[in-house]
Amino acid sequence: MTSGDGPSQEETVRVSGHSRSVPVVSCDCAVGLVEAARRHVRKNGWSVAVAVVDPWGAVVASGRMDRVPPAVLEFATDKTYTEALGESGKAFFERVSSSDELTLGLQTRPRLGAWEGGQPIHEGDQLMGVIGVSGAVGPEDSACATAALTSLGLN
Repeated sequence: MTSGDGPSQEETVRVSGHSRSVPVVSCDCAVGLVEAARRHVRKNGWSVAVAVVDPWGAVVASGRMDRVPPAVLEFATDKTYTEALGESGKAFFERVSSSDELTLGLQTRPRLGAWEGGQPIHEGDQLMGVIGVSGAVGPEDSACATAALTSLGLN
């Protein structure tokens, strides 16, 4: 993040003739989170992909370290989408696996990732985005996302 830039920008959302401003993760902040995640994994010898999305799941910034397969970036993005629904990947997996009906339904829905590694980005009590990390094991992906948020003073 460059000096003076905030972690969010305001966007106006219109629904049924009503509008309100909501915080949305800024591009500078998203790029800063990707870089912070890369610094964290290098210290630990991991290779990952990182995606940062806005509250609606649109990618703001992403990165894939050398030799990380492209599909791993898709997994990171899937983790953000699941987290944006308001449930961690691990909790989502536990809930879905408790029901045959939900398990079957999950197979037909794209972008849902039942793995650890997604972390919400809040401004106050409002979701302004999500960071997703994939490529290490679940707890390491989560630790990387948390370290990136912490390094920028978020959450």
